[in-house]
Amino acid sequence: MKAIQLAAPKEFKPIDIDEPPPPGPGQALIRTSRMGICGTDVSCYLGKFPFFDYPRIPGHELGVEVLSVGEGVENVKPGDRCSVEPYLNCGKCFACSQGKGNCCENLKVFGVMMNGGLCEQSLIRADKLHPSEKLSYEQLALVETLAIGCHATDRADPNEGQHVLIIGAGPIGLATLEFTRLTGATVTVMDMVGERLEFCRDTYGIENLVQFKGNGSEIEQMKEITGGNMYQIVTDATGNNHSMAGAMEYVAHTGTLLYVGITTQKISFAHPVLHRREMNLMGSRNALPKDFPRIIGLIEDGTIDTNPWITHKLAFDDVPERFESLIQPESGVLKAIIEVTD
Repeated sequence: MKAIQLAAPKEFKPIDIDEPPPPGPGQALIRTSRMGICGTDVSCYLGKFPFFDYPRIPGHELGVEVLSVGEGVENVKPGDRCSVEPYLNCGKCFACSQGKGNCCENLKVFGVMMNGGLCEQSLIRADKLHPSEKLSYEQLALVETLAIGCHATDRADPNEGQHVLIIGAGPIGLATLEFTRLTGATVTVMDMVGERLEFCRDTYGIENLVQFKGNGSEIEQMKEITGGNMYQIVTDATGNNHSMAGAMEYVAHTGTLLYVGITTQKISFAHPVLHRREMNLMGSRNALPKDFPRIIGLIEDGTIDTNPWITHKLAFDDVPERFESLIQPESGVLKAIIEVTD
């Protein structure tokens, strides 16, 4: 059976692996149709992701077909099209006991901490499959990315009329934007790349756009947007330690700074910036099971339009040769999808 392994940083390797055995109790055998490429995959490719070991078969943003199920499985059946919730939590640790399996102390993320879906078939816990009769495999492969933004928005809990700043208009920032706009908050998006800001204006109607230039002009523009108060909620989706440290300057007094991006670098800041504003500093990791059916429903009823998201596609066999080109800034990629099987 064909698979593609990330053997070492910047080294994709086509390999043959054994077909999975029949599914056991609580398991499902799945066929990967589509796989989304996200920032985590790029970080793993570059050797910068803290939870990834080599060699590994990546793939956690997946649209799959259920081929067969094991004993006791009732939530899915053969033939179902599904999105994969890749966070395989233990169900026993303190975090799990609090209903926070997204940050389980023993968490294994499918395609990150264990082999994932960049192969023809694999076994997975059936309770991590979320079916849809309406969505395409490509749409289902986008659900996990959207779930990251859904959970981040829930963590920050914006309200109607509040000023919210989202830093970084890549896939995770846009996923956060999707759900922040549903709250009625007044959204500003900041990015270094003008084309990304234009996408936010043209696709989502966002008028408050700030292009980061590093010369301090951003602060004055933000004060004008917010009436001098700055932002009650700032979400940094860049994964850049310099951006994450500087984001504190944009938070209003008594406001919240949420990190949804991840970096292996240290984040340093002068404590008075945090203390003087009595700022809330929060992290957001992964997503919760409830987010997946919610997102599927929002796509099905048209509240979320996934059509603008997918800008590039590549065939399974082209991954080793083309992956590098897709992560270059000049590529114009928003979201690339790998066509794993027909």
